[in-house]
Amino acid sequence: MKCVIAREALLSGLQIVQNVVSTRTTLPILGNALVQAVDGKLIISTTDLDTGIRASVDAEIIKGGATTLPARRLFSIIRELPASELTLEVDSKQVATITSGASFFRIMGLPEEDFPPFPKGDGAKTFKLPQGVFRDMLKRTAYAISTDESRYVLNGVLLSFKENKLSLVATDGRRLALVEQDLEFPKGSEVEAILPTKAVQELSRILRDDEPLTISFAENQVSFDLGNTFLYSKLIEGNYPNYKQVVPAEAKERIILEREVFLNAVRRVALLSSEKSNSVKLIFTKNNLDITANTPEVGEAKESLAINYKGKEFNIAFNPEFLMDPLKNIDSDEIFFDFIDELSPGVIKYKRPFLYVIMPMRTA
Repeated sequence: MKCVIAREALLSGLQIVQNVVSTRTTLPILGNALVQAVDGKLIISTTDLDTGIRASVDAEIIKGGATTLPARRLFSIIRELPASELTLEVDSKQVATITSGASFFRIMGLPEEDFPPFPKGDGAKTFKLPQGVFRDMLKRTAYAISTDESRYVLNGVLLSFKENKLSLVATDGRRLALVEQDLEFPKGSEVEAILPTKAVQELSRILRDDEPLTISFAENQVSFDLGNTFLYSKLIEGNYPNYKQVVPAEAKERIILEREVFLNAVRRVALLSSEKSNSVKLIFTKNNLDITANTPEVGEAKESLAINYKGKEFNIAFNPEFLMDPLKNIDSDEIFFDFIDELSPGVIKYKRPFLYVIMPMRTA
């Protein structure tokens, strides 16, 4: 195998696949990237057996072939090369030589046959949408994924393709984010699946704006074809809880807030909430919202916002991080904050198909 390739092109391909390299020392091949020279492309793949990713970059192929090379070491070498072009050559004993300007490296590889095969990606159920749309949906939900491994079905995002609609849901039991997108697909291909956090993080990193995305479901796994990049992931097995039960009935009060003003006020006040209490209180009075934090051993903070509110006076407390997360990840100037009473969940909405349910905190 021999090819000539631009350093930047190879570096960008290696950056795409870096995060999926396994750290399991029991299987050395999982620390390697599969490198294939074929049809004017260098194809680089990595896997940890649960997730796999493949990137294709343009190269001048002098002689086709394939090997596997230590992924992180290869990345470190290419990143430090001084010249803008390099030659990669691999002999029959899986020894790779990299030459670039005055630099020369020789690294030992492992045979291609040892590398775990990728699924074909031609699942029975296939859906198409723009990459940017799916990336935006992940952004507006993924922060609510649970990190509690004892509730493993919540350690991912629910993808629901039903009734010509794609819904994404994430919850950790104390808050829930839901976003929807109209999407046409054949009636018989409805599917629900839980996408693990690792795949969500990788997709959030590699999805682009207007280019097409094909999502294919096969038995217990899903693949995402982005054109020059392909990612597959095992799915989380189990039943996702009925999230519709969590969404409160009709609200009694709707308060319109300027998203950025509210976010910045909560952020400042939260500086004086303690790890122990970790709450900020929202106090609603006529045409006014006070946001307060009071920690006896630290101090107190208060911000007042003028709002359009005519209802009865009430106050409700929330975890400030949970309150700020959706505000950081939606792009609207205004949000609607819906309430029933002090003990019921609050709901954040805006002018797109999105809602965020947040449980209140008990205050002394």
